[in-house]
Amino acid sequence: MNNHQDNINPDEVDKFNQLARDWWDRSGPLQTLHDINPIRLNYITDSVLLYGRRVLDVGCGGGILTEALARRGARVQGLDASDAVIRVARQHARENSLEIEYIAGTLEDFAAENSNCYDVLTCMELLEHVPAPEALLQTCARLLRPGGDLILATINRNIKSYLSAIIGAERLFGLLPKGTHDYAGFIRPSELDRWLRKASFKVLDIRGMLYLPGLRYCALTNDPGVNYLLHAQLSS
Repeated sequence: MNNHQDNINPDEVDKFNQLARDWWDRSGPLQTLHDINPIRLNYITDSVLLYGRRVLDVGCGGGILTEALARRGARVQGLDASDAVIRVARQHARENSLEIEYIAGTLEDFAAENSNCYDVLTCMELLEHVPAPEALLQTCARLLRPGGDLILATINRNIKSYLSAIIGAERLFGLLPKGTHDYAGFIRPSELDRWLRKASFKVLDIRGMLYLPGLRYCALTNDPGVNYLLHAQLSS
């Protein structure tokens, strides 16, 4: 394995390969992603201009957010390490007559040939699944143009998030397949802020995201205690 590929966890890629065929089933194992996507999209559109901008959706999976970004007028590409989910994303985009380029590969390999190319990067629920999230943020910085925007979503690390994301979501309610998350990979906002500053980003906003599974209801909050979204901007 070369150095460009070091920041992926093969076990994590395998998990999402196995989920590929169910990606667009709104009542399937990934229904939570469908439920929270409108809130994620609203956060992005409230934070940055999308129309006509060049956007990369990092860790795009089967394209749930990527397609939503395209429908808002972004010139969007999707990147994921899983060949299986990229095939699903390409097929779904074709079926919906959306012109989206999807790339199967690692962020590090992609950044080697695409530095300073993007106005906006989105990176949703990926940081907690890679071995070196700080390095991933540094790679994101290389891809963005000066003054570019980065929108992240991840999970806080505390007892509340353990009970909610692992005990509740995976074991009690079955909202996600068991083993989706590793508590050790969760990231405190203070850690993320420190890593971003080292990568020449400035954090502009952090918001919590509340999800009520029984109602399939999602909303932004001021409490980043479990899931949270973050908007950062690269130095000009």
